[in-house]
Amino acid sequence: MVEPESSEDSEMSKFLNSGIYRFDSSSSSSNVVFMDPVRVLNSSSYTLFRVSPSLYYSRFFFGYSKEKDEEETRVSLNSKKRKRKQKKSYTLNERERSADQRHQEARPLLLRAHEVLLEAKDLLLSIRNLKIDDDSSSSLGIDEEEDSKQSFIELGSVFQAPFYEISLYYPLKTKPTEDAGYSLAQYVEPKVVPIFNNLVMNESFDDVEAEFLNKRYILPGESCFYMSDLEQIHDLIPAKTDNGFNLIVIDPPWENGSASQKSVYPTLPNRYFLSLPIKQLTHTEGALVALWVTNREKLRIFVEKELFPMWGVSYAAVFYWLKLRADGSLIGELDLFHHRPYECLLLGYCHGEGMDSKLRSTFKPLQENQVIISVPGEYSRKPPVGKLLLDYVPGPKPSRCIELFARELFAGWTSWGNEPLHFQESTYFMKKRTDE
Repeated sequence: MVEPESSEDSEMSKFLNSGIYRFDSSSSSSNVVFMDPVRVLNSSSYTLFRVSPSLYYSRFFFGYSKEKDEEETRVSLNSKKRKRKQKKSYTLNERERSADQRHQEARPLLLRAHEVLLEAKDLLLSIRNLKIDDDSSSSLGIDEEEDSKQSFIELGSVFQAPFYEISLYYPLKTKPTEDAGYSLAQYVEPKVVPIFNNLVMNESFDDVEAEFLNKRYILPGESCFYMSDLEQIHDLIPAKTDNGFNLIVIDPPWENGSASQKSVYPTLPNRYFLSLPIKQLTHTEGALVALWVTNREKLRIFVEKELFPMWGVSYAAVFYWLKLRADGSLIGELDLFHHRPYECLLLGYCHGEGMDSKLRSTFKPLQENQVIISVPGEYSRKPPVGKLLLDYVPGPKPSRCIELFARELFAGWTSWGNEPLHFQESTYFMKKRTDE
């Protein structure tokens, strides 16, 4: 007699296919999900290529520079302890007290989410192996020059920018030969289009390879990107609101001392984001807006008091992204004041002209305080949350989705920013074998 599959085994099977593990919906852990961004991307965005786990998970991974990480943590903690001893009489100011109150409200949710994860033994074993590349795929190879990554931000600011072009190589569909065999896939003449200040589209359902300044890039199926500075974002506004977007994910380059010190990307003053045309980008039946924010109280107040009202967005819920190492531990102390191991995703609705009460009943209401757990990738790279948000999106299906300040592409999405190809360079990918 075959024993019935347990709910945990069933969820593990789903996770291995989708990259999303949903904890017991009948318990208090129903608001917790674990995500493997690589599996999510490979299952939903790519057909001919695969994101390389070993290159995606380059930070905060168990066994990866572990000794160095532990030493840096010890030094940091000892330094903070010394500072605390020197400032015993220090009291939090009003803004810091408000930030601490938000943290205290979130703390039980995050602790419970972490406890639930540690109880899922099979999932924990799987997490330890997230960084291992799939044997069924072959590496595309790594450029010999270590500093070979293109700086799109610099290139887009020079006077030659309008003359730069990208070549898209669409493979010919293989056709059966007379002996029932198949010919090798061949490329048609490349489609050459301007790369800056232009909507570049992959009109194929499958991935295509692209070439720019002797570097290769992978574009997922039916994706498009518009690479420009903030001044040109208005070019994305559709002529008719029926062609607007139902899901708008935004990851702004908030002012951040850490990011500036690392020179990872240029940041902008908060006031610049007030000019984002969220209302004009919204579909006539409304849009779900998802905004990534840091834990700085000044920023939260700015979003709640100025940014959302200026955009015409009404707050709906907050999700938490809890960052994990592959051994199951958090990447930092939960109560470390200035370095919390989590970030927030603020969610709200921008109401379109045709979004009435009857329409709102057609999509799932947002559940407050959901927790997304994952092992982070490179600095400031966010997990692909679009798949988790689609149930809450108003308007027609399939939803029209856009990411602002994007640094990667998703199948079926529009990506805008000054470096949307940042994580699309072929070195991040593996070729899917033809016998799969």
